[in-house]
Amino acid sequence: MRPAWFVAALVVVVAAARLWRRRRARAVSPTPRVPRDRRNPLGETGLVAGREIRERLRGRVFRVVTALLFLAIAAIIVIPTLRTTSAPRATVGVVGGSSTLEVDLKALAHRVGLTVRLVAEPGLAAARSALRAGRIDVAIDPSRSVLLDKALAATDTSARAAFVRAVSLSLGAQGAYARAGLTPSQVAVIAGAKPLAVVSLEPAKKPTTAAETTALLGVILNFIVLTQYLTWTLMGVMEEKASRVVEVLLATVRPLQLLAGKVLGIGSVAMAQAASLVVFALVLGRVVGSSFVHGAAPLVAGATLLWLVLGYAFYSWVYAAAGSLGERQDQVQSMALPLSLPLILGYIVSLVGVSSGSPSVLVKVLAYLPPTAPFAMPALVGFGEATWWQFALSVIASVASTVVVAVYAARVYRRAVLRTGGRVRLSQLRRAPSATR
Repeated sequence: MRPAWFVAALVVVVAAARLWRRRRARAVSPTPRVPRDRRNPLGETGLVAGREIRERLRGRVFRVVTALLFLAIAAIIVIPTLRTTSAPRATVGVVGGSSTLEVDLKALAHRVGLTVRLVAEPGLAAARSALRAGRIDVAIDPSRSVLLDKALAATDTSARAAFVRAVSLSLGAQGAYARAGLTPSQVAVIAGAKPLAVVSLEPAKKPTTAAETTALLGVILNFIVLTQYLTWTLMGVMEEKASRVVEVLLATVRPLQLLAGKVLGIGSVAMAQAASLVVFALVLGRVVGSSFVHGAAPLVAGATLLWLVLGYAFYSWVYAAAGSLGERQDQVQSMALPLSLPLILGYIVSLVGVSSGSPSVLVKVLAYLPPTAPFAMPALVGFGEATWWQFALSVIASVASTVVVAVYAARVYRRAVLRTGGRVRLSQLRRAPSATR
């Protein structure tokens, strides 16, 4: 029987021989290492993000949609400024006028928003001739009538029509005072009579401010950008899975790196597009003198962009994980509809709240829920109903929820992205092995 030391020595020699062979094999054919690109500190995730950015920017759909959004914003800002014209003007011929009459006529014109130029006419015949020739717009004979070239329609609400009606009423009242034999003091008492107070049961609706208008545009912008790019995320993951491109990509990058790169790349394009639209709106608004950029509008625009980032960060993981569950393009609508229900709810409630002029209790509640906060919180900022700590609380809640959603979505993506042959159910992934290396 061999001694124990001999057996131990034999084991050591065999182990040393195997270790020497492994080191020699590595020395002969070392494992190649992929050099890290110093220009891309994010590594494989950054490479995937760059690929997504290039694909989106080269797409024709992106260019068409961006051009349409720029045109829509330009129309919203420029058209209201074109409707504001200068004060209307009129030339009024007066027969046998006096300084008191001129003062009264100018006061009546100012009351209806009309700028008048008074011209003295030697007689009624001369006033008729000037009116037919178009040298004057209205001829006034204080003792007889007010002359026009054409009769006023009952539906005419122009400043000129209001001025004619006011002059007719005023001169008729003065003629009645004279026929009644009232003294100047009595006429002054009647003329200085104050109207009765008009009392309403409910307060009048306050006018829409620039901040509220900007909040309205921000809610619409967030909805358009989020629905567009989240759908692209869903379709992109589904296309890669259906075409088996994801299998090639997973040979070089990990599933989590692929998912994070896709979310980061598409999100970068979305943020760049939204930021360019906001900057374009602010610059164009200042150039044309629009009220959209006055007051607190820049603050609301900044809040809108921040919640666009937070909203995309929250929903992008969900849409990417949902894309890994499907396989065919005809499944996009059926999968996108339930995912977009919180988006639609937050958009409609916030849009109605901004349009009504006052935020409802539901808007204030939805402002603290991560799925609906990207719409409700900018609306509250536009109304001035959100303090800094309320805004920060909603941001913290959204960031914390995004972390939880990202962890769960990455787990679903790892388990489902390589499963083919039909739509994957969440119940099938509970005990499914992970696709990570």
